[in-house]
Amino acid sequence: MAANIASNNRVELAELLDFVRPRHRGVLLTRRADGGPQASPLTLGVDDSGRLVMSTYPERAKTRNAKRDERVTVLVLSDEWNGPWVQVDGTAEVLDVPDSVEPLVEYFRNISGEHSDWDEYRAAMVKQGKSLIRVTPERWGPIATGGFPARLA
Repeated sequence: MAANIASNNRVELAELLDFVRPRHRGVLLTRRADGGPQASPLTLGVDDSGRLVMSTYPERAKTRNAKRDERVTVLVLSDEWNGPWVQVDGTAEVLDVPDSVEPLVEYFRNISGEHSDWDEYRAAMVKQGKSLIRVTPERWGPIATGGFPARLA
């Protein structure tokens, strides 16, 4: 059996976004008030402007933290555990209702396609008081896979 060799592929922004678009699992890292890390697993997407977006609620720790300190990190994971992943550092912007409603429509469309009733979806977002976190990528690591170092191939 051939050894799985780790890889690290440096990419430009367009390639990063192409990598992220079909992957919807991630971990958002924000900073607590005391400066310690807060990790939140979540579903994410890419909006039409190339920002990583995630739906949330205003009372969640990640939302409060991102409002207080806009510096965040998103770890984008593949569906399969040993699949490729990438770390994206950027600046977060939090949108609350009513400003979040149309960006939440875009979020849904970009992840799941068309909704059967957009008026119903919009009303649900308002009723639930949903927020949206948008992260503008500023720095990212290579797209990586785990495995053995190349020297062991």
